[in-house]
Amino acid sequence: MTTHTDKTCLCGSLQSYQDCCEKLHLGTIQATSPEQLMRSRFVAYALKNAKYVYQTYAQEKQAENPVIEIADFANSCRFISLSVISTDHNEETGYVEFCASYFYQNLYCQLHEKSQFIKENKLWRYLDGEIFPVTDIKVNRNDECPCGSNKKYKKCHSV
Repeated sequence: MTTHTDKTCLCGSLQSYQDCCEKLHLGTIQATSPEQLMRSRFVAYALKNAKYVYQTYAQEKQAENPVIEIADFANSCRFISLSVISTDHNEETGYVEFCASYFYQNLYCQLHEKSQFIKENKLWRYLDGEIFPVTDIKVNRNDECPCGSNKKYKKCHSV
């Protein structure tokens, strides 16, 4: 797992990784809301921490989401940013609608999902989600990077 202790957390909180999602990834604290768990899962994907993503699935969903498949997906992508659209929860269930941006090879992709969360043994867990279709964008080396940096793709997020 890559560490980014002194850098701004990729979840968008504007805190350092050390003061934000790292504590969740290390298990020193637990998520207090579905949004916090979802943000920490995004960062875990970005840092290739498949074990954390797996552990934060609802128990009934873990068998269909093995660590190796989570790792394969995480390793095939370069995660860029996360935007939370809406969120709500009560004592036992909640949802987070978000858009996660990432590159897969030379495609700029966005995962727009409304995720469902439940509490299991007093811990928030990801259950499932409704995915909304978003068209992938093919990016050429000299195109402006779709991340919003105003740089050419080859100088920004190209491998």
